[in-house]
Order: sequence, then structure tokens, then C-alpha cells
Amino acid sequence: MPQALICMSHSPLLEHTDPPADVKAAVEAAFDQARQFARDFRPDIIVNFGPDHYNGFFYDLMPPFCIGYDALGTGDYDSWEGPIPVPTETSERLAQFVIDHDIDTAISRRMEVDHGAVQPAEILFGGLDEVPMIPIFINSVARPFTKVSRIRQFGTAVGKFFADSDKRVLFLGSGGLSHDPPVPQYATATPEQRDFLTDGRHPTPEARAERQQRTIDTAVAFAKGEADIMELNPEWDLQFLEVCRSGDLERFDAYTADEMDALAGHSSHEVRTWVAAYSALRACGPYEVTYEFYRPIKEYIAGFAVTTAVLT
Repeated sequence: MPQALICMSHSPLLEHTDPPADVKAAVEAAFDQARQFARDFRPDIIVNFGPDHYNGFFYDLMPPFCIGYDALGTGDYDSWEGPIPVPTETSERLAQFVIDHDIDTAISRRMEVDHGAVQPAEILFGGLDEVPMIPIFINSVARPFTKVSRIRQFGTAVGKFFADSDKRVLFLGSGGLSHDPPVPQYATATPEQRDFLTDGRHPTPEARAERQQRTIDTAVAFAKGEADIMELNPEWDLQFLEVCRSGDLERFDAYTADEMDALAGHSSHEVRTWVAAYSALRACGPYEVTYEFYRPIKEYIAGFAVTTAVLT
């Protein structure tokens, strides 16, 4: 079948914290399942719905979504750094198609993407130079957020573009599920933090290392029950996964930003990438989820999930 899906949580902490051995083994087994799925599917192109963590997109200009015509990785947390092979002409036609279907989208001829966008592809394929990729940014950290129904409609438009493709298209969603890492919120940020959130591009190696170490230290403390961040919410996570399985994606329209913050943490908005990816696959036809993994993992500050899906 010409379209398939992998959605998975990401965590910059995979190589920086030490969860129990059985948890680490279970996550690696889930990755192996997803890798085998990707090998069997053999995609010609990846359509990658990813968030950003104030590494590529800032408050000087924050679109709800953006289609990349060319892109490079920022290299944060030792993730992919440098050029990404983007099929520019296909991206250009995709953006025009989406706009023609009444969904306004930003575009970028020099998109910078961080670990949140590239980690799944690195895990699945070993690098970002293996399969051409269209990077699509979904704002998942910076208020104001567009309605989740709009994310669903955007994903549907993207899926319709590829529905009749003769290429094997893998929709890839990255992020979530419930989690509340130490990312500053503009409304409560210090003046220094607001300057960073507005234009903190290309920090010095020392500044980046300091920022990353704060997240690592928070994860270590969180695993010990000593961090002042929200607990993970497995019940919310499992309800979200049930909607993904159901194919009744209009149920996501009831999600609101305030409720997501309150129930699942300020970074639970990364599930918007899943909503877009599942909506894209659903636009190509009915689907079934063929694999699902879930664990709440405090060392990764994430309700951690991996799913695969194919058209029926």
C-alpha cells in the first residue's frame, strides 16, 4: 500500500538518563518493531510532522504550521546537524495544494529543525540522509495554539495531496504524550527568558549545554520524585491512543489547549503532530493500527508511545 504511518514519542533524554533496565529494554524493543515496519514498508518519501523546542522557531515569527522547502538540523542533544534531503519541488506543490484547500500555511526555504523533529527518523533509519523528507512544523509549545480541529484539517489536506501518489509515503508524527518539561512559558517568563523565547537562535555551545543540562537534571530529579513539574497522566495518554486506534479523529476536535495544559502538561501539545499524521493517513483511506507500545517513563519526562498503522 502506498501510505503508512509511524507515530512515536521522542525524548532528548534517551542517551542522558538511566531508566530501569526493563523499561529501557521495552523501549528498544518498541523501536525495533517500528524499524522493522519501516524496513518492510520501504518508503520513497517521509512526510514528517514535528514540533520545535525554541531551537528553530521563536516568537519573532511563530506560525501554527509550516512546510519546509529546504531544511537543516540544529544538532541539539547531539541530534542530526546540517542539511536534510528535502524534495523541494514536491514540498512546493504540497504547500500550494494545502492553500488551495483553504488551509493557510507558512513555508520555509531554510527551516531549522531540532531533536523533536529528527529523532524518530534517526531511530528508524539511522540518519536523515537515507530517505527524502518533507519536514512540516506543528507549533506545540508556543501560545496561542490553533484549534485541534484545524490541525486535523491541515493533516487531512496533506494526506489528500498524497492519496493518489505512486510513491510509498510514510507519515511520521513525533512527540508527546503527557509531559511537562522545564520549558519557559512566555506569560510567566523573566525578561531574559522572554528575550530567548523571541529570538534565541544559534546559542553558543556553552549556552546550549547549560540549557540541556537543566533538562537532564530535572529528569533525574523527576524520577526520584523531587522535581516541581506535573506528573505524567497515563489515563489521558491511553484515552488519546484509543482515539488514534478508532479512526474517529473528529473526537480530537473536543480537545482544548487549557484542558491539555491542566491534565497532561504544557508539552502535551506535541500530540498535535500525531493528530496531523493520523489525519493524513485517514485521508488516504480507512486504516488499522498494527502495533502499539506505551509506558509512562519519568526518566524521559514523557508518557512514551510508539504506534504503526497501515491502510485497510
